[in-house]
Amino acid sequence: MVRLAIVCGAGAVGCGARYLVSVWAGRQFGTSFPYGTLIVNVAGSFLIALVMESSIRAADFSPNLRLALTTGLMGGFTTYSSFNYETTTLMMGDAPMRGALNIVVTVLGCLGAGLLGLWLARRIV
Repeated sequence: MVRLAIVCGAGAVGCGARYLVSVWAGRQFGTSFPYGTLIVNVAGSFLIALVMESSIRAADFSPNLRLALTTGLMGGFTTYSSFNYETTTLMMGDAPMRGALNIVVTVLGCLGAGLLGLWLARRIV
């Protein structure tokens, strides 16, 4: 239960941060392009890699802190960061083909699911 509370609390902070970045980006750069989403995805990819690598290398890095920062904060901030970390780990490790497959399946699967969701919503509403 404690770990769930850690994830939920940090996730709420991440969601709030994502919202604030999106609002700021819309005001700074306009809304003709999803700048806010781009910013949080790139920043989140950097931050999750930084936290994960640091937590692996530092013996005294608390597992609960890692959980809060990665699954919680970065999970609320952007789910792309998890996808990026997992894919780059596969690509740089001993499974580059699985990493490439993850990219293709994720992009095509999400695109297909998004198109299906749009189609369904337009049929229902």
